[in-house]
Amino acid sequence: MFPAPPLTAGRGRLRTLLAAASAVSLSALLVTVAPAPDVPGAARAEDRTLTVATWNMCGVRRWGCAGTGSEAAKGRAVRRLADAGAGVLLLQEACVRSVESVREALGRSWNLSFLPYAWHDANGRALTVRCDGAGSGPAGLAILSSHPLSAVREVSSPQPVVGLRRGILCATVAAHGVRVCNAHLSTPGSDRAGPDREYRDDQLRALVAAVPARNTVFGGDLNLRPPTAGGSGVRLWPFAAYRTHRECDQTSATGRSGRATHESGHKLDYLFTGLPRTRCTVHDTGVSDHRALLIRVDVRAGATTG
Repeated sequence: MFPAPPLTAGRGRLRTLLAAASAVSLSALLVTVAPAPDVPGAARAEDRTLTVATWNMCGVRRWGCAGTGSEAAKGRAVRRLADAGAGVLLLQEACVRSVESVREALGRSWNLSFLPYAWHDANGRALTVRCDGAGSGPAGLAILSSHPLSAVREVSSPQPVVGLRRGILCATVAAHGVRVCNAHLSTPGSDRAGPDREYRDDQLRALVAAVPARNTVFGGDLNLRPPTAGGSGVRLWPFAAYRTHRECDQTSATGRSGRATHESGHKLDYLFTGLPRTRCTVHDTGVSDHRALLIRVDVRAGATTG
């Protein structure tokens, strides 16, 4: 899938742009909302760490999320993650109205980039996937950041021929020079044209190939259990995932497990980094079938190595 050029919107224009995108059925659209011009973008001297959170908001009610809480409650949960110290939030199954409202509530220094999901039918037509509530807008991936974002782009990755295309969205937190990527991988059987086709291995390789070896935090809802869980999923993991990078909950060089992040009791959500980890927490928001995963990294280490 080839991404469309990014669009940059001023404050208050996000809904207008997304409505236009839905009308013309773009297969991929990046919308970035930048801070007001008078908001300084340079990092303060005391900004020595960065906390990144990933959370599947379960915001599309028809996807088994009807009993997980209202859109407003999910928005409040995102704000609580930010209040707990998360300076970057990687969100999946997010409704654009909800995350835009969160950005506005968090303040003028916060930035939002959003990539809608797309449904491709058997005739090759692409439609933007919309949330269920009236006015909720498209569903998709979001990156919320307390610092300006630069070099925002969708990473091209193999996607189902017929069915739901999720994707990978990356950006650079300019104040720290840290590349962040938010990924939502396909589930088994996602391709209506070939239910037996496996996409997660190639999608993971595309994700790992898109990030630098060190100054990065990447992950999201990978719809995949850790290598230690056994089964056929073991072969899907690329070599670099746990070696070149370390996962938030990885306790040793040979560790390949972590705490459960899904109501099924499995770990499906991940954050990998090449920077020193100083903290890893799992937080139950109470309004999703996924728990949030938060990693704190030492950004000074990346600065000293260039």
